[in-house]
Amino acid sequence: MLYRVLADIVLIAHLVFIVFVVAGGLVVLRWRWAAAIHLPAAVYGALIEFVGWICPLTPLENALRRRGGQDGFEGGFVEHYLVPLIYPGELTRGVQIVLGLAVVGINVAIYGWVVSRWRNRHRQTRLTPHPPPGQSPP
Repeated sequence: MLYRVLADIVLIAHLVFIVFVVAGGLVVLRWRWAAAIHLPAAVYGALIEFVGWICPLTPLENALRRRGGQDGFEGGFVEHYLVPLIYPGELTRGVQIVLGLAVVGINVAIYGWVVSRWRNRHRQTRLTPHPPPGQSPP
């Protein structure tokens, strides 16, 4: 029972990581420092798809499921859980490349938007007139 619960926790962590890889740039709108965590995660997530690697969380989940008396599965997390939801066929190298490009494209768009907002805020702050020292604003 414990191993099944641990496997489910790994599954949830895996899903959270994937969501963070795809859309974690939105977190950067609130906390700029999150870019230092998100950018390497996004690069790693895209590389997994481009190179055809299997995320280390997948074998960990499989091992925990086997120890808990369940069957593991072949392939990766995306192939086993997400691809059947999105694509009815099998995961091919072409689909992996498309998924990798989607990760890159979504993140380039998000970071473009984030940088644009930062620039607009900076520009507004710079253009706002400041009263001379000792005077209060009107």
